[in-house]
Amino acid sequence: MVGKKIGGRTYYYLAESARVDGKPRVVTQRYLGTADEIARAVPGGEPESASYRTYGDVAAVWATLSRLDFVARVDDVVRAKPSLGLTLAVAVLHRATAPETPIGSWWAGSAAAELIRPRLSTVDGLWRALERLTPERIEGIEETVAAAVLAVLDDHAALAVDVPQFAAFAPADCTLPSACQGVLAGAGLRVTRDGAIPLASRLYRRDDGTAPTFASLMAELGPATLVFHSGQAAQLDLGSRSGFVGSLPLTDHPELLTQPASARRRVDPERFAGLTALDTHAVVDGVRRRVILTHSATLHAAQSRAFADELATATRELDGLAEALAAGTHRGDRAQVHAEIGRVTRGRRIERVLTAVLSGNRPGEIRVERRIDALALARLDEEFFGKQVLVTDRDWPVAEVVTAYRARTHLESTFRWLTGPAVTGPTPRWEWTRQRIAAHGLVSVLAATVTHLMRREADRAGMNLSVRELLDQLAGIGELVLRYPSTGGRPRTKRLLTSPEPGQQALLSLFQLSR
Repeated sequence: MVGKKIGGRTYYYLAESARVDGKPRVVTQRYLGTADEIARAVPGGEPESASYRTYGDVAAVWATLSRLDFVARVDDVVRAKPSLGLTLAVAVLHRATAPETPIGSWWAGSAAAELIRPRLSTVDGLWRALERLTPERIEGIEETVAAAVLAVLDDHAALAVDVPQFAAFAPADCTLPSACQGVLAGAGLRVTRDGAIPLASRLYRRDDGTAPTFASLMAELGPATLVFHSGQAAQLDLGSRSGFVGSLPLTDHPELLTQPASARRRVDPERFAGLTALDTHAVVDGVRRRVILTHSATLHAAQSRAFADELATATRELDGLAEALAAGTHRGDRAQVHAEIGRVTRGRRIERVLTAVLSGNRPGEIRVERRIDALALARLDEEFFGKQVLVTDRDWPVAEVVTAYRARTHLESTFRWLTGPAVTGPTPRWEWTRQRIAAHGLVSVLAATVTHLMRREADRAGMNLSVRELLDQLAGIGELVLRYPSTGGRPRTKRLLTSPEPGQQALLSLFQLSR
């Protein structure tokens, strides 16, 4: 909350700041009133001071951690003095609610310090304390938290998923992490089929040539249905494997792509708007398997737009080449021109639609004419855009197969947010040892565990939100803290939640948050 003095009076606003073009800017602002107006709205007289802090997201995540008995469970496993349970819980709470904010700033500007019992006076040294997390302790923590999660679920079936883009651990003083010498990490995850909630993890390095094979990584995670994408299919022998859900390259099954739209059926309009599927069989790696051709109207539209942009770029480049040849400013020989055309039309099926015809043989006389094949473009749109070919040996309903396959996408989205700028580490310069990477990896995985459990609960309540959308809505519920003058004892404090929107009100009820 900010106060502005105008004509000798202070007017209070609820303001939200963010970085715009690298600089802090106020992006939203809501008028609250003068101190008198706030006092009239709140019984108890005129407050001496007022402040605003984030509440909804911190309170909901902390409530979920408490429901899992997180602190006590961790302390039972670690048995360390001083306790690591509360320290780890605060790290997970910070990572889940404000991964892009330094932990000290978050602690000062949120309701975390007020909500946490027993209270922590400071978060200084939190990350160094977590260096006591040995591999054995990390495994034990994941096991006890997984047991708590499974205790609230009816479906204990598990999936094994690889997230190769888990995190890039960069030095703390690196302004451009992608250009710094850091550590690239992937993660194999064992997650619930119901909600894609992480239960166990295996981190690995991707930048030193020691990354495990996909099959060996999945074997480490224990019994689970293997989830893979089309790029990983070639690494697996699906002819002899059992227990999997994955996708295959579209070009492997052209007979499915030409099936009419009338052959597909809607999957689940409430959960998957615009998704249709053809549930059939085909030969995969020499064995007849169940395959499901899906078509997403949303994916179709996105791919169509992306291809139109790429085709427009390619035609502009070819037109520029034609103009340069006609003007005599490009005097390359035929082989050079042909190579340049190949560069422009190569990849993403552009060559199926866009062709270039050369005429002339000598430099200065060579000309190029480009053509777009309208029939090929229509065929590409009809047969490829919006489609995926899934393969599985499970007899689950189509909606459950799709849900299992999309678990990887949900997890990748969650970790892109959780492991962004947060993994630059504390300052000063942070050397990423194996132990520190393991500790940060555990915090991120546990943050995903808690938030995916919350997302599952919101989904069951009819709110189809991503983890980021869920936390953003909760973060919009703030807390106004009014402090009144002392009347002989301690100063009185009154806490009020900002007026929630209808969707936020539903989340308040769902997570039983109140003041």
